[in-house]
Amino acid sequence: MEYIIDRFEGGKAVLEEDEGKFKEVEKALLPENAQEGDCLIFENGKYTLNKEKSAKLKKDIDNLMDELFD
Repeated sequence: MEYIIDRFEGGKAVLEEDEGKFKEVEKALLPENAQEGDCLIFENGKYTLNKEKSAKLKKDIDNLMDELFD
């Protein structure tokens, strides 16, 4: 299952699922360097960063922002 980190609220992380649903998990369960907007993969009871997808999402957002403000 893949998730995107929507936000952090105290010791919790709010994750968005592919279907647009949200769930809260303990921030301590995520990789130490996880940030808002990062893509996570949940496998075998563990969250790991999907660095390639995270980079693509950030690039897509940057491109959209450039289009809006140009």
